[in-house]
Amino acid sequence: MSSTDPRWAVCKSGSRPTGSPKVLIVDDLDDARWVLSALIRQAGWTPLVAATGAQALICIEQDEPDVVLLDIGLPDIDGFEVLARARVPDKAMHVIMVTANGKTHDAVRAIRAGAYEYLTKPFNNADVTLTVRHALEDIGSRRHYRQMGGPQPGLLLTCMGDSAAVRRVQNEVERVARTNFSVLVTGESGTGKELVSQAIHACSLRAGGKPLVAVDCGAIPGSLIESELFGHDKGAFTGAYQAKTGAFELAAGGTIFLDEIGNLPLVMQGKLLRVLETRRIQRVGSAREVDVDFRVVAATNADLLAMVEEQTFRGDLYHRLAEYTIRIPPLRERREDLRFLVDRILNQTNMELGKRVQALSTAAWGLIDRYSWPGNVRELRNQLRRAVLLCDEADGLILPEHLGALDERVGKALPTAPGPAAAAPCAGPSTCDVCGSQDLLTPGLGLSFKEMTGQCNARIEREILLRALRISHGNKALAARILQIDYKTIHTKIKLYEICTTQVAAELRLPEIV
Repeated sequence: MSSTDPRWAVCKSGSRPTGSPKVLIVDDLDDARWVLSALIRQAGWTPLVAATGAQALICIEQDEPDVVLLDIGLPDIDGFEVLARARVPDKAMHVIMVTANGKTHDAVRAIRAGAYEYLTKPFNNADVTLTVRHALEDIGSRRHYRQMGGPQPGLLLTCMGDSAAVRRVQNEVERVARTNFSVLVTGESGTGKELVSQAIHACSLRAGGKPLVAVDCGAIPGSLIESELFGHDKGAFTGAYQAKTGAFELAAGGTIFLDEIGNLPLVMQGKLLRVLETRRIQRVGSAREVDVDFRVVAATNADLLAMVEEQTFRGDLYHRLAEYTIRIPPLRERREDLRFLVDRILNQTNMELGKRVQALSTAAWGLIDRYSWPGNVRELRNQLRRAVLLCDEADGLILPEHLGALDERVGKALPTAPGPAAAAPCAGPSTCDVCGSQDLLTPGLGLSFKEMTGQCNARIEREILLRALRISHGNKALAARILQIDYKTIHTKIKLYEICTTQVAAELRLPEIV
């Protein structure tokens, strides 16, 4: 198949699907272009092709691809010259160099010349797709920060709300962002830990064109986490068909975001600690250490101090990560942001779905307002997106039936601020024989059977938790062992039933034990 074949004509941006990233493949071999084009198209991206360096430069100028897979050995000008001439500062584009036969000096030269990454022939198809995906994700982050135009003092206020709790978080972000402190962001799932981490980077001195590289420590198998973080050399282990740049190297000059850090295996915690202390990384299979300049932001929904006590998380690593700690409050502690968040999510979903849903009915607002939102903003977003999808566009009003089973979950919810008396049996004839609280069959309550059993079970669970905490003198870890549940479960239950452990400890005249 020749390079004049119409299938190899340079694609114009007007022919691509809207929003589809463009990947330019530059290779003088017809078979290589065909294989790579098929891979790119299968991944959902738009392939562009060029057989020479001159064609590549024209395509880069006219079609502005997002990623370029650039072969070094081209018939007219080599890939390094194309790279040098294509690196226009204002172009949001990454170049991945393709080297022949794993020539190490070519790979090193490519990175020094400004390439994002390099691949060696013969390449593994999965590695090609993964490398391009990483490049596209990094481009997305760069565009996001460039659109923000540098540090944004009110970034979180425009995304999370204008409550006193959000303002406190925003002030902390601004205070720590311009330092080089390692920051630990804590909070329940769905509260916006990644958004806060992005704000720290965006307001930092590292934001100007420097990357923010995110690693989900809970989503990567333990056998691969070291390679993901530090990279590996070709042949370092079975399946390492080519060298890989790790997240710390990719974050050079910028910020590395370690999400769900509590899931990091103990053996990796020691290696991570050494990297944080020395600022040097060593690829798997390599004997050489490399200096890397980076800033660390970590996030977790776990109680790391309790994990330190249980010896499932290293204390020295915790103190290295937590040079500054920012706690993000759950949505139930900043309910004044609910209306802002609902309006923002409705607007975004309307734009996404092309609908005109205007607001929530009074009854739907009642459900939203009474629910405790254990899944926080993520759960709120999921509920509202579903509601907009189900809502009849003709009237543009979300009704309770659009909110799924939310009314059942609200029925099971406990009062928002139960005091010590809430767990104590209510005296008198109107008392439940099962849980010792108000008789749920009392006329006028209007509860269904499911709501009655749900509330009854919740009251029993809460009372059992309180008794276990009293027996353990407020020690949550000991209470979890008494109840034969893990620490995360008791922590979740305490938050769900809004048990104030400080108050429990005060009743016993003891200091609270975390």
